[in-house]
Parts: sequence; C-alpha cells; structure tokens
Amino acid sequence: MGRASDNPTMIWLLQFPPVLLGILWVVIIVGISVGGLVLFRKAVSHTRLENANPVSSAVFQVAGVLYAVLVAFVVVVVWEQMGDAEDAASKEASAVADLLRDSAALPAANRAEVERSATAVQALLADLGIFDRVEVKTAVIPETGAEGMPAVLASRAARNGRPTILLYAHHDVQPVGDESLWESAPFEPTVRDGRLYGRGAADDKAGVMAHVGALRALIEAVGSDFDLGVNLFIEGEEEAGSASFAAFLAENADALRADVIVVADSGNWDAATPALTVSLRGNARFTLTVRTLEHASHSGMFGGAVPDAMLAAVKLLSTLWDDDGAVAVAGVHERDAETPEYTEQTLRDEAGLPDGVSPIGRGTILSRIWNKPSITITGIDAPSVRNASNTLSPEVSVVISMRVAPGQDAREAFAAIEEHLRAHEPFGAQLSFSDIDCGNAFLVDTGGSAVAHARAALEEGYGVPPVDIGVGGSIPFIADLVREFPGAQILVTGVEDPHARAHSPNESLHLDTFRHALVSEALLLESLDSATAS
Repeated sequence: MGRASDNPTMIWLLQFPPVLLGILWVVIIVGISVGGLVLFRKAVSHTRLENANPVSSAVFQVAGVLYAVLVAFVVVVVWEQMGDAEDAASKEASAVADLLRDSAALPAANRAEVERSATAVQALLADLGIFDRVEVKTAVIPETGAEGMPAVLASRAARNGRPTILLYAHHDVQPVGDESLWESAPFEPTVRDGRLYGRGAADDKAGVMAHVGALRALIEAVGSDFDLGVNLFIEGEEEAGSASFAAFLAENADALRADVIVVADSGNWDAATPALTVSLRGNARFTLTVRTLEHASHSGMFGGAVPDAMLAAVKLLSTLWDDDGAVAVAGVHERDAETPEYTEQTLRDEAGLPDGVSPIGRGTILSRIWNKPSITITGIDAPSVRNASNTLSPEVSVVISMRVAPGQDAREAFAAIEEHLRAHEPFGAQLSFSDIDCGNAFLVDTGGSAVAHARAALEEGYGVPPVDIGVGGSIPFIADLVREFPGAQILVTGVEDPHARAHSPNESLHLDTFRHALVSEALLLESLDSATAS
C-alpha cells in the first residue's frame, strides 16, 4: 500500500478537518453540476429547448439523478481515501516515535554515523554483483551485554578447488580532536599536493576502498565469473577497541573462514616503497589511580607533612623509565631481530621531533619502535591549570599505554608492570587498577605461499621490491583471527605512508600510494584465482 507521504494529494487533504473536507467536496461537486447546467443553457438556445421540451425534461431528470449518484460516490470515495491517509500518517508518526526512542537508547553519540557508514559500505559491496550475500551485522559485547557497532559482511563461495581469501578493513574512524588544528574541514575531502586530506582518509577508509577497487579491477580483467572465494569483513569498532570482534568471529565463522586473510590496516616503508608487515607489538592499556588522602586539604596548612596524590603519582611513574627513557620494568621482554637502516633525521621528519629534543631509548631506532617495549602516559585526571587551587589533591588517575614486544604475552607484560608499580608505591599510597585491556603481539610466518604471492603482487604493483617491516603499533584482533582460523595465512598490508598522520589532525592519503596499493591487491587476487587451495 502506498504511504500518505508519497501522495501529495493526501498530504494536502490532511490539512483539513474531516467534516470540513466532506462539506468542501459536496460543495465542489454541486457547484460543478450547477455550473454545467448553466453553461448548457447558455450554449443551447431557448427556442431549441422549447421545441424539444418533452425530451429535454427527461434528459434533465436523468442527468440530475446521475449527478446525485456521482456526488454520493465521490463523497464516499474521498472519505475512504482520507481515512486511509490518516491511518498511513499515524503509522509513519508512530514509526518516527519508535525511531526516536531507539536513538535515545543508543550507547554512543556517534552510533548513527557509524550505521550510516556501514550502509554506504554495504551498498558499495552489493553493487559489485559478485557476492552470495552482503549484510550489515552486529554482535553482543560479552563483558557488557551491549550491542556492538555495525560491521559489513560479504561472502562468495570458492569453486573448482580455488582458495578463499578474507579481506579485512574497518570503516569507523578516530574522533576529530581539536578542529582548530586542521587546515581543512575534517569531513570535507580536500586534495592538496597529491594527498587527500580528511579524518579516516588513510585509516581506514583507504583500506575499505582498496578492497572495493581491487575487486572492481579483478572483475574488469577476468569477468565476474571467477573461481576465487572472497569474503569481506569491514569492521565498525576497530578504533574503539574491537569489543565485539571475537564474538562476531565466533558467530560468523562459517561465512568468514578463509585460506588467506588480508588485513589492510598497516603502512608502507615510504610513499613509493611497499611493505609487508611481519611483526606488530602488543599492548597493555589500563587506568592507574593513586590515592593518598581521604579528602582534599589546604596546602598551606598541611603541605610538607602530608603527601598529595600528584607527588606520589609523579614519583611512582618516574620509576617506569631509566635515564635514557628506556623501559625499566623487570619481566618485560625485548625481541632480538635485525632492522633496516633508518636515520635519526628521518625519525625527526616523520615524527615531528624538533631540533634539540633527543630521541629516547637504546639500540637502533627501528629496534626501539618495532622490537622493544614502550610505556606512555596517554591521559591524566587531576585539577586543571584553570581550576588550580592551593589544595593537596587526594587522588590522581592516569591512563598507561604499554606496547609489548613481539614474542611476549600481553597479560604477562601487564602483570610485570603491575608488580613493578606496587613494589615502588611511595609513601604507602593506595593503588588501584581498572579498565585493563590487553592485546597480543603478532609475528608472520614468512615461509607461507601467500607471502610469496603478496610479495610478487606488491613488486609488480609498485614497480619496486617490497620491504618486510615491523610496526610499533598494535592490531590486537589479529590474535582473535589466529585463534578462530588457525590454518589461515595472515597478510598485514596497508595504504598509509609515514606522513599519513593517522589519528592526528590533517590525516591524509597519498594518492599515488593508494593507486599502487589497489593495483597490487588486484594482482594478488588474480594470482590466487589461478592457485589451488592447499
């Protein structure tokens, strides 16, 4: 049934009260009837009417009866249509009310935007016309019972002994942060000097579109009737910790199962040189709360005798590093592995390290980033400068982010740093640990056949041989992929270059790098389409 909102006449009709509308239609029809008679009399002469009086009398009687029937019929029909329109409008209003209630119950303010993004990705994948199914799905977060953010799942079964590849990326993005630091609007794509600027341009909308573009290229090259199995998992909460990731994998394991998995969420050596990520650090993130007082006290009355929480926190946190800035926590491991040449000047250029500020740590620069642990204070709750007063703070909370070297379990590393902090608590300060989030590191088995296919595709797509790199960041959900699909070969690729500034203001995508990445993935798909599943 058509809705009232689809019919302009019904919208106009609903502006009038029902009784008035009925009277209006009667008046209109009677007016047409009388007007028709008047026009008829003017058009036909009196003489002619008198000569045909017996006949005309009968004609007018019949016409009157027909007009009366017509008026009644129109009134009934209009009344019914008006009732249908009112019912439809009520249903629409009820649906809007339901939608508003649902929106009010959403767990995050940006959920609507993530849902809109998921719908857009679903349309892109459906338009390819190659998948058996394309759907937006969610999973429940086990710890809270809340619904996770929407992901997009697409699947196409392999044929004739060909392998299946799972292509992963994520469509959610980091918050904008301080918008005044952006040179152009964060969500208005802007091209400058061969780069596309905007939040998520590199991390990880580029990964999503690399998959879509590679599939389009494959279809153009070999047609849509290829034998390679293709599954896509476009996640919607990677930037929020992938809380429902493991549950989603378990619930959709059959649709996601693959021989090769490509995780397009890493980077390259530089804008012109492709890279295959073979190691990732793990992470242990938590909130530490330091308490020394039951309540705030006057700093003049008790300062010098009573330890405030900030003093205790500063002394405690300083024990986490040695004088070189290297991690000084017993039980936290390092990985011994060679690294490519990388100069301090390159570090300064890519990280924005000013002259006069020295790097921290020991060993080669890349060993510090790829193979050694790091500890960073990423947030602090304490009185702000604006709200400062002459007060001894009773409690201070900090967020500690620890990157764990490949080869060490993240929970083991967290246990080591917790033990260290408790052993060094100053003045008997009370410590509490909360919001603990651990994700394991990842090492790629470079001896697999998929790695050989990927290296060949990258070299052909970029025109230069790829470099095996480590990444100092973490992709914790890869551990979930390994656990759920232990037989799969996992390839970690990316579209970012060192100047992409992912997570930062003025994030951008190097367009030539993107073009090469897209071509390389299309070549990988074509190569696997010619292979036989092991």
